[in-house]
Amino acid sequence: MRIGELAARTGVSVRLLRYYEEQGLLEPRRPAGGQRRYDEDAPTVVRNIRALLGAGLSTSAIRDVLPCVNGDGAVAACMLEVLEQRLDLIDTQMLALGASRVALAGIVAAARQEAGTAAEPVPA
Repeated sequence: MRIGELAARTGVSVRLLRYYEEQGLLEPRRPAGGQRRYDEDAPTVVRNIRALLGAGLSTSAIRDVLPCVNGDGAVAACMLEVLEQRLDLIDTQMLALGASRVALAGIVAAARQEAGTAAEPVPA
């Protein structure tokens, strides 16, 4: 299938499909005419890329993980360590964001008190 058909079947723009190709995530064939031709499994590959991006993986991590993704989107155990590392990183970032939120809420509360504004609780 051509890139336009792949875009239509997946809801992903042609520009983004080209980006996936540049990142080594999607590999078309190029027959003698030079136009991109994608295999029939390309829509599944694109959906898997989108799911992995949605899970917070970078394109470089996806490039490593993608060969271990089954047709149904399940990731084989060969990438478990990479996925666990990413999960740990997200947990660390969430803790840091929580601490930043607490600090900022304190600053906002102090600023409200200084301004004489009613001390409304900062929404969580």
